[in-house]
Amino acid sequence: MTPTGPAITGQLRQIIYYHLDNISYDNALFFAERLAAHDPRSAESPYLLALCHFRLGDHHSAYEISKALGCRGNNASCSYIFAQCCLVLGQYKDGIVALEKSRSLWSRKSSLGKHTVVTRAQQPDTASVACLLGKLYRAYEDKKKAIVSFEEALKFNPFMWDAFTSLCDMGVNVRTANIFKPNDMFLESLSMDQLCGVLSEQKEGSTANLVEPQPKKPSNRPAIFDTIADPFDSQKSTGGNEVILGTNFLSGENDVMAKINAARSRITFPVESGVEITETPTANQNESAVPRIGYPPEPPQAPARKTKNVHPLESGLADIPPRMGYRGGTKRTQRLQDKSQDELLSESNPGLLRPSASGVSGIERKRTVSGQPAHPRQPSEEPGAPQRRSARINMFRGANAKANSGASTVGGSRELKKARPPVSRIIRPSSSGSNVGRAVSGNRKPLEENNMDVDQAEAPRIKETHPQPSIARSAESEAVKVEEVVRYLLELLKKFGSGYLALSQYRCSDALAFYTSLSRTHQDTPWVLSQMGRAYYEQAAYPEAEKYYRRLRILAPTRLEDMEVYSTILWFLKRETDLSFLAHELVDLSWHSPQAWCALGNAWSLARDHEQALRCFKRATQLNPKFAYAFTLQGHEHVSNEEYEKALTAYRQAISADRRHYNAYYGIGRVYEKLGNYDKAYVHFHSASVINPTNAVLICCIGNVLEKQRHIVKALSFFTKATELAPHAAQTRYKKARALLALNQLGEAQKELEILKTLAPDEATVHFLLGKLYKSLNDKGSAVRHFTIALNLDPKASQQIKEAIESLEDDESYDDSMMG
Repeated sequence: MTPTGPAITGQLRQIIYYHLDNISYDNALFFAERLAAHDPRSAESPYLLALCHFRLGDHHSAYEISKALGCRGNNASCSYIFAQCCLVLGQYKDGIVALEKSRSLWSRKSSLGKHTVVTRAQQPDTASVACLLGKLYRAYEDKKKAIVSFEEALKFNPFMWDAFTSLCDMGVNVRTANIFKPNDMFLESLSMDQLCGVLSEQKEGSTANLVEPQPKKPSNRPAIFDTIADPFDSQKSTGGNEVILGTNFLSGENDVMAKINAARSRITFPVESGVEITETPTANQNESAVPRIGYPPEPPQAPARKTKNVHPLESGLADIPPRMGYRGGTKRTQRLQDKSQDELLSESNPGLLRPSASGVSGIERKRTVSGQPAHPRQPSEEPGAPQRRSARINMFRGANAKANSGASTVGGSRELKKARPPVSRIIRPSSSGSNVGRAVSGNRKPLEENNMDVDQAEAPRIKETHPQPSIARSAESEAVKVEEVVRYLLELLKKFGSGYLALSQYRCSDALAFYTSLSRTHQDTPWVLSQMGRAYYEQAAYPEAEKYYRRLRILAPTRLEDMEVYSTILWFLKRETDLSFLAHELVDLSWHSPQAWCALGNAWSLARDHEQALRCFKRATQLNPKFAYAFTLQGHEHVSNEEYEKALTAYRQAISADRRHYNAYYGIGRVYEKLGNYDKAYVHFHSASVINPTNAVLICCIGNVLEKQRHIVKALSFFTKATELAPHAAQTRYKKARALLALNQLGEAQKELEILKTLAPDEATVHFLLGKLYKSLNDKGSAVRHFTIALNLDPKASQQIKEAIESLEDDESYDDSMMG
């Protein structure tokens, strides 16, 4: 017969998610178009079609497809994919409006723990949507709302790492100890969902809302079963209720067959309190999920039992060994087949468990070892009344018999409804409330039935089994394990977060301390090596930084992130060959990456070909208009060419791309200092130092401007601070000594110059300043000696040095004349 529309929709959805999960985006797009043509009114069709275009990088098509539903905000998933497209395409306002309109539809619980091999979250949770909204607000330059959105994302899920890094990059002073800790709301959601491992279907949603499938598991029932006779046709369920198997909608008359196939490939998960925790061993599920026509289904692996008088069964059924002392034959086989069919029907329709006038055959088939019919015992009136021990023994034995049987692979467990708490539908979408399953250890749990009995000769078999721990205790222990793992990961994230926050605030020593406290396995990862190299780079410790980046290149030779920093380090170290090799490697690796073009531009700059360097930096900004550092490097090249107006334009573009890019403020200050506009230079140097308060070069630049404005005392305070931040920086210490000498603080100046002579023994300016100091101290011999050393080190400054020596002789003649 012709399949129904919902069945076709469900199968197409399965195919689309299958290809998406296997990264076959072209195939997924093809079937998404088929779904849109088959069911154009569904909200899911445009979402899946837009998702496929987005995965393929066709953001414009995804934007147009999701725009109709996404803009209105009446479908959370469509609004989410629409906002993602807006973020890529720069339509920030449209994305913000779409997400704000759909705020009432956000899932208020975390989806963490709901992604397994057979399930996925139905829609983005609040943490994911809030993080995306924060990114849109940040790009829209609404800092306050961006901070609020990122904080909301971290509140619902502290594992939203990009929300944390965004807050740090924005300059927000966050507290990592308060962020990376398991709050009550997160732990409650996490422990419940991770123990269950699946997402319960949200049936209360309206038809306009997207109903996401449980997609990764292929259909357990092949299409050929629709055209063949059902082996359980004589006992079809007459309930008329439909069950959901995966995402295919099967009619109620095929309910029994659906349960058999679902049980064969079932992966069951722990559920809420009072529900048995079961699990299926991970095997080839595709083979076990689809029965083979003409072959008997493969029974589950269970311990073999020694039997005798085994008789072959009918075709399509596995061998069922008879019990000891029984007369094997077709009668017993027929009894077991009928019994299995009754059990399946009782599980799909609980009402069949109750004996009636028309259903006494199931009771008559229950006999004792002696062959007499078993008389049903009336169940106890009390809800918690104990059960006969013989009934539990017989039920356990029946479970073993069914476990070794191929006629029914449902799972070897059957009980009355009052024997255990009701099973939540969160176990599996296709379970229809049934609680069948297999234990992980292979030992069958004794089941309880009040209508079965055995002889005492069968009792010793109980000793062969090991009772499982109580359900509540097992669930509690699993919850404790989950919480322990979460706490461990959050403590680890706290170290990473503390290091990242410290580096974003340019507290480089603190960042290095946090990163070195990590284990060696984490320290030898590309991200940590890059962070530590950058920390040394910000401290102007270029040789140390180069070691980390060199190690990073060995570990991850295809990594592009932060390679512009590595090229700048090589530029400062004047390693022209290494820089050229790095640039050509990066360009060959990724022609369209801005980092590669920045490295190539630095190589041309080191070769003093500023025009070629400018071309490379401009190409980098064309590839990524938000790449602030490329604009800054452009400005540096314009300064080298003395094109100050163009340099100012480039620096301002860098600030537009990144408000906290202190290098651009420093560049503008340098330009204004060269132009003699010291007030504006001071403002921009100060702005840069506010962003990076630990950079000794910036503080020294502020001191330079103040010194040129004749504010020597203020300048000396900045020089002193710079020497404290960078005690081995010779240039900073030289400027401090010069300011001390100008203020006639000769003792302090002498101490600084003695340290400086050790740091830079071959600097002519150091010896020249020492000569002036000794001249002020009337130590003519030491002064002449240091002036002579300076003259030998820098012959180009001979005129100035000779004048200083002549001034010493004039002073001597003046003293002689005074004595005369």
